[in-house]
Amino acid sequence: MERFAENLLYASRWLLAPIYFGLSLAVLALAIKFFQEVFHLLPHVFSIAEAELILVILSLIDMALVGGLLVMVMISGYENFVSQLDIDENKEKLNWLGKMDSGSLKMKVAASIVAISSIHLLKVFMNAQNIADNKLLWYVVIHMTFVLSAFAMGFLDKMTKHKH
Repeated sequence: MERFAENLLYASRWLLAPIYFGLSLAVLALAIKFFQEVFHLLPHVFSIAEAELILVILSLIDMALVGGLLVMVMISGYENFVSQLDIDENKEKLNWLGKMDSGSLKMKVAASIVAISSIHLLKVFMNAQNIADNKLLWYVVIHMTFVLSAFAMGFLDKMTKHKH
């Protein structure tokens, strides 16, 4: 009975596989939105103001960072929690594949959130004249919370690795 329960519990990891596949659909949705923004931008590239162009480009960078984050979580999460990927020797292989454990994935996610938040904060500052001061303050406070959280996670991770 115990062996059956353990095997069932171990096999239940495959319930995560559809979730990781769903993340690949989220990457597809993000790619569609990315190119929708590019196609909206191109006809107006000569007529829009430089600041507005920069804001659109920052939005595109945001989408690229989120896409990269999704791919990292999707692939390394699948490999860490479901099954090791079996990539043919003659196919291109990502250099971090098989090397990212859940702890390093957590740190990459935290760093990505800080980068995305930084870009969003830059977009907010570029439009600061149209935003109330108290809202600007909250944007900075929220961003600094992300920064401090990522720093604390990294510090704690380093401390626990030194003890082992």
